[in-house]
Amino acid sequence: MDDGDFLDLDWCGENEHSPLVIMIHGLTGCSRSKYVLGLQKTLSEKNWQTVAVNLRGCGGVPNHLPRSYHSGDSEELRTLLTILRARFPKRPLIAVGFSLGGNILLKYQGEEAANSLLTTAVAVSVPFRLDICANRMNYGFSKIYRNRFLNELYSQIDHKIRFLHESGWADRAEPMETALKRGRAKTFEEFDHWFTAPLHGFASGEEYYELASCKQYLKDIKKPTLIVHSKDDPFMSHDVIPKTSELSSDIHMELTDHGGHVGFIGGSLAKPVYWLEQRISDWLDQTVSFK
Repeated sequence: MDDGDFLDLDWCGENEHSPLVIMIHGLTGCSRSKYVLGLQKTLSEKNWQTVAVNLRGCGGVPNHLPRSYHSGDSEELRTLLTILRARFPKRPLIAVGFSLGGNILLKYQGEEAANSLLTTAVAVSVPFRLDICANRMNYGFSKIYRNRFLNELYSQIDHKIRFLHESGWADRAEPMETALKRGRAKTFEEFDHWFTAPLHGFASGEEYYELASCKQYLKDIKKPTLIVHSKDDPFMSHDVIPKTSELSSDIHMELTDHGGHVGFIGGSLAKPVYWLEQRISDWLDQTVSFK
């Protein structure tokens, strides 16, 4: 990347004459997340090439700078898409974002509007309002997921600090070590205020939530965009779901009663059907014209 750090990209398929589908994982995910692999399998059966992005520090090797990845990092996606467009000037570029990755993607789509480098986009289980979602995770069964995520985030931080010291970059570890001295965060609000905000140039966790949430950008999207969301997503409340008046005419919103967070299972207990991958594939067939 421009700042000397790196991203790991995992490619699937060799057909460079197909559209290229870029996949962006969720919080503490990676290119090996089940939802990424499931969609890659479906699209490989169409002989479409895909590339799964490992956001900074998520590909198995810690990244080299104090900064990591966050929900509003549309600039990172913008840089990546510019690189891929230069490499493949004639291919349709498509992006699919899951959860945190979906927030990044929709923010980019709104910021760029008609100038987006993407032919179409799909966002799944998006935390449209980060402040509301962070608060929702403090209640009920969601606390189990919150604690698991925080444990994984701290594990990544510990691993990264050791890596930076072993690489002779102790000065790069200092911002994270300073945050660790405050204690261990018990909520996302604390974690994002102590870690995410200062490491990525935000004055506070509140400012990060305000500027990074994608909901405010939805009305400006000018490229065909599918959003798949479930009313029973345990990571968020109904307050985050955008109203029709908050969506641009280029957004197709599919709101299901059931589906959880990146779940979307139909059929029966005996024969479950994971229909998300096929729905995304059908949407791409409808919106991408390519010969």
